[in-house]
Amino acid sequence: MTHQAPPPPPSPADPGRQVAQLRELLRLVDGFAGNGGGAHDSALDEAARVSAAYERALPIVQRRFDTRAAEAAIWAAAGVEALLASGEVPPPAAAARLAGQVARALDGLAKILD
Repeated sequence: MTHQAPPPPPSPADPGRQVAQLRELLRLVDGFAGNGGGAHDSALDEAARVSAAYERALPIVQRRFDTRAAEAAIWAAAGVEALLASGEVPPPAAAARLAGQVARALDGLAKILD
């Protein structure tokens, strides 16, 4: 019998990258809803601010952010899959609703680090 050390815990994704990915998803869904996307430069600034705030945050706050960001990414991806599975052109009303939920999730993530 061999003894092996357990694998290291997965390292959390870069919080700035998580926010940037959700922001890009929001731009995509906004496009499906018929709304214009936001400026890309502001999304990069937001990602940098989130990363800096995350580094200053207490570990418990970081874990809370990681959990919420992971949850948001999972249900947002499922929402996009559902939109794309609905047909050639996703229904604008459903896309608008998903966009609103993603925007609220992004606001909630920012508030965690405030």
